[in-house]
Amino acid sequence: MGILTFKGGVHPFEGKELSKDKPVTSYKPKGDLVYPLSQHIGAPATPVVAKGDHVLAGQLIAEAGGFVSAPIYASVSGTVKAIEPRRTGTSALVPSIIIENDGEYQSVAYEAVEDVFSLSKEEVLDRIKKAGIVGMGGAGFPTHVKLSPKEPEKIDYIIANCAECEPYLTSDYRLMLEEPESLVGGMKLMVSLFEHAKGIIAIEDNKPDCIALLSKMVEEEPSIEVKAVKTKYPQGSERQMIYATTGRAINSSMLPADAGCIVDNTATIINIYKAVKEGKPLTHRVVTITGDAINDPRNFDVLFGTSFKELVEAAGGFKSQPEKIISGGPMMGFAVFDYDFPVIKTTSSLLCMTKDEAAMYEPTACINCGRCVEVCPSRLIPSRLAKLMDHGDIEQFEKMDGVECVECGSCSYICPAKRHLAQSIRAGRQTVLANRRKK
Repeated sequence: MGILTFKGGVHPFEGKELSKDKPVTSYKPKGDLVYPLSQHIGAPATPVVAKGDHVLAGQLIAEAGGFVSAPIYASVSGTVKAIEPRRTGTSALVPSIIIENDGEYQSVAYEAVEDVFSLSKEEVLDRIKKAGIVGMGGAGFPTHVKLSPKEPEKIDYIIANCAECEPYLTSDYRLMLEEPESLVGGMKLMVSLFEHAKGIIAIEDNKPDCIALLSKMVEEEPSIEVKAVKTKYPQGSERQMIYATTGRAINSSMLPADAGCIVDNTATIINIYKAVKEGKPLTHRVVTITGDAINDPRNFDVLFGTSFKELVEAAGGFKSQPEKIISGGPMMGFAVFDYDFPVIKTTSSLLCMTKDEAAMYEPTACINCGRCVEVCPSRLIPSRLAKLMDHGDIEQFEKMDGVECVECGSCSYICPAKRHLAQSIRAGRQTVLANRRKK
């Protein structure tokens, strides 16, 4: 089996040893639960409950606000206290439903099926849609939309993105080891939706135990294979994953379906299977609480709405007050000033570091070394793009394909002058896209 990869990329310190050997443990929340109405790309969900309503775990509390949207369900039983703005892991204030947990966890009844393959394609997609499944790797694209391309007959590959290339994160690693049956079941189910599709389970080669386990499990599955991909950041980026496993390329104006591919991450595929098999809506996920400031880095199975502040306490609290707290991983996560925000469908981890290494260096002048060009997975010239944005030359920025940036941060990571390349390019990219939407 060859080791597959892409051009460019970096090799940051992994940091996964802090939590990778910690089995997933369930955590029950102590405080109120907060459910932001925007937990996905697309239109926010619309509340169907009001202040004072009593709800059950698994009960619909917000319906999809449009075609590209997803419903939200209560993860506990209790009383709706308010519907008001609350802060999320991106530090944005988002309208949210707040539920006071009664501690009884009374649940609605679920409609399970004995054989998921006895369902029609329409029934499978409907169960995924009703469950509120979205991409849980960070993007949050509603899964039922992704699995309903305009030309389904042209889909050749269903790719399970099991790379988990972001440093420190280990939640998907634990899921592969602890719930491989659901991962393989989800892949079989997704492949069955398309007439010509084959399944690829792509795993970075720093996870040989997962590669061996899942390879053995799909030995008798002619339509699914495991592929080892090179351990390199950002291997888990959708464009890089598609290129590494199929040799096909997409750009910013294309969807994976345009290249005959559908890509979903580990947690998403596992929850697709559970939603279809058990009839349960998406109400929880596995998150990693880690970093050298945490006493006991752990992987928790957490109900949506639970505060990360509670999870830090469950992980033994801080060794010392951290200088840097990040929602997500160190490369593409969001630095936060307060960690009292809820676990939602797209939050994968909280990283707490004793030192803010990014603040230890002052940017200096570019020395034209070309390292940012060497590592850019989109084959751009980050130093020039950042300079154009810093000078407000949006027109030239667009001409130099600035929108093709995947915002991975590899350029900033490798830059010896410690220039904030990724931040400048991200701002330019957002400006260009906003201008296009106005036209």
